[in-house]
Amino acid sequence: MTRPLSVAVAGLGTVGAGVLTMLRANADIIAARAGRPIAVTAVSARDRTRDRGVSLAGLRWYDDPVALAADPAVDVVVEAIGGSEGSARALVQAALAAGKPVVTANKALLAVHGAALAEQAERAGVALAFEAAVAGGIPVIKALREGLAGNRISRVAGILNGTCNYILTVMRERGREFAEVLTDAQKLGYAEADPAFDVDGIDAAHKLAILAALAFGRPVDFGAVHVEGIRRVSALDIAFATELGYRIKLLGIARRTEAGIEARVHPCMVAHTAPIARVDGVFNAVVAEGDFVGRVMLEGRGAGAGPTASAVVADLIDIARGRFTPVWGAAASALSDAPSVPMAAHVGAYYLRLMVVDRPGVIADVTAELRDAGISLESMLQRGRSPGEAVPVVLVTHETNEAAMRAALARIAGLDAVLEDPALIRIEPA
Repeated sequence: MTRPLSVAVAGLGTVGAGVLTMLRANADIIAARAGRPIAVTAVSARDRTRDRGVSLAGLRWYDDPVALAADPAVDVVVEAIGGSEGSARALVQAALAAGKPVVTANKALLAVHGAALAEQAERAGVALAFEAAVAGGIPVIKALREGLAGNRISRVAGILNGTCNYILTVMRERGREFAEVLTDAQKLGYAEADPAFDVDGIDAAHKLAILAALAFGRPVDFGAVHVEGIRRVSALDIAFATELGYRIKLLGIARRTEAGIEARVHPCMVAHTAPIARVDGVFNAVVAEGDFVGRVMLEGRGAGAGPTASAVVADLIDIARGRFTPVWGAAASALSDAPSVPMAAHVGAYYLRLMVVDRPGVIADVTAELRDAGISLESMLQRGRSPGEAVPVVLVTHETNEAAMRAALARIAGLDAVLEDPALIRIEPA
């Protein structure tokens, strides 16, 4: 029988323990598809005494995860520690330096250091695999890098964070405010005690940086991603969106333009009839558009032990079979040097909500500022009359330039009848 592939797993949290569980539970079909058994032989974690729901008997234990890379009996290293720095980065660098393939679910590491790690893997002639780093069990990495390899990708977009999607879904369904739903999400385990990484859009931005690198064949560039979260989305905005025929989603969007590559994460209004608008709860979805394939959409669970382990094991099967693909789909020398397009250059339609004092001349003052910035209106909503009181006014613009919109908003916010910073949500074509 062919010698088993010997795997070391660093990090035994949700992902690492899930990998051990899946490799054991599905050992027969995995061996058949890999052409040989795949067995975990060594592990590393911070606490030896913790019960992780999976037996560690007979496995070599390392207190120092970086030491796994030097174990001569280990064929491939799975990094499930997390974080862009520290032991996770050191382990991946050490494993690649030792000529060992690496499988990781670490989107932060790849987004921040993926360009250098990809070059190191190429020099070493080994795989750096990361199907689990984006959208959990959805095979979006393979789809972009392999399944759609013959296409010129014009756009990739998606719901990339289940926590935000859950919060926005519950806000819409129950008419509740962000802070209330976030508290409930934390109690249910859908949001961390410190939710900033998710709700401020950083997690989605890490994933989008990876998708953009794959889609457009260029080194990953997290610093070029424009990032906004969902803290400022209100129940009032969600109600107005519904009235206008939209749903609000936190989307990551990367698009090829004549000027270069645009990459942005922010709340979007999408038509309620769009397939991605109907992706609710903790689910993720990714849409890719290619010149020959057209539009492809993948949907599924974007996190959790089972879906993430599924993606890690898929990478291990590729390595066991000797299947090897460059990290960003092409050798470093063949990658694109297309520039990044700043957010100020974005062109699109916008939803604006203002809280204003209900008195004569207010709307005229607001529309004058928009007119002077060259921004035209498609529609306006104003509910009832409350003279002297605060009332919401909603404006929907035609397509315009982001820089012009930002300049106009700054002037509108300075009007004495405008009582709080205007809410702005970009309208994204389906």
